[in-house]
Amino acid sequence: MTAPVLVEQHDDRVVLRLNRPEVRNAIDLATVDALHDACRMLEREPRIAMIIGSGGTFAAGADIGELRERGRTDALAGINSGLFDRIQRLPMPTIALIDGYALGGGAELAYACDFRIGTPDARIGNPEPGLGILAAAGASWRLKELIGEPLAKEVLLAGRILTADEAREVHLLTDVVPADQLEDVGNRLADRVAAQAPLAVRLTKAAFHAPREAHPLIDDLAQAVLFETQDKRDRMTAFLERRAKKESS
Repeated sequence: MTAPVLVEQHDDRVVLRLNRPEVRNAIDLATVDALHDACRMLEREPRIAMIIGSGGTFAAGADIGELRERGRTDALAGINSGLFDRIQRLPMPTIALIDGYALGGGAELAYACDFRIGTPDARIGNPEPGLGILAAAGASWRLKELIGEPLAKEVLLAGRILTADEAREVHLLTDVVPADQLEDVGNRLADRVAAQAPLAVRLTKAAFHAPREAHPLIDDLAQAVLFETQDKRDRMTAFLERRAKKESS
């Protein structure tokens, strides 16, 4: 049986490739389980995660065949919402690389990531009300935070599908690049993140997502931890040495 998610491991990053191209990478329970496995690995060994679809599609939504048979108990279990919340809380940043459709649950997976890069063929939206349900795995609140209330309501209530250019204009996509450059551009962004102090990145992400009432205490605590690290001393020493060398030349 073909794995629903292919995992490519590298020293400082992991590529998670959704691998159900025959159904446009629709997210079924097997995909959910595989992504939970990947999260478990990334929580144990924090690295940057890049999520991409296969076959020219990111993820065209949840598996409708499965979704049609789900009932109240399944909804209360938070099958997709729990996964996407876990992805947002991963220690290191996540990058969604979007080619083609990112609809429904596929869009909500992308919203849970820290960065989104698309191709000109990217199409992002939440058509769930047209199927008699709502976008309950994060879109109802994440999308407003990402693109603002008026446009989010068009997407969520009126079925608007954003083109790549529209998504970039409202900063839902950080960049739009040709499909054959998508992974390269994603890796370049990952390189920039990887060049930072890993623990500083982790604690910055944690502070960023902390509730307002946790600040400034969480910032001070995180800074206290970082002030005691050897990485901080080494990086600041190197900075001062470079500056001294430049001033003396």
